[in-house]
Amino acid sequence: MPDTDAHAARLRKLTFRASRRGFLEADLILGPFARNHIAELEPATLDEFERLLDVPDQDLYGWIVGLKPTPDEWETPLVQRLRAFRLEAFAARTATA
Repeated sequence: MPDTDAHAARLRKLTFRASRRGFLEADLILGPFARNHIAELEPATLDEFERLLDVPDQDLYGWIVGLKPTPDEWETPLVQRLRAFRLEAFAARTATA
């Protein structure tokens, strides 16, 4: 069983990294996704999310919004989940506007 304090610290660090990438458009997708879903990710998916945060902002954002083709190695359930999260968040914002 992982050290609870270390795991909680890792989740906080990843949430911070997802929220403050320096590219506002990516921050507005990745930060809320992390705040809402990071605690429920399986360990392997959490590792993938951490690696995904190392991808350059413009590439990652492009994959999520469909401006760039996603490389095969990144066409994963996590990236698909990020795309769905983005669309759901957009739909929720426009429904209340």
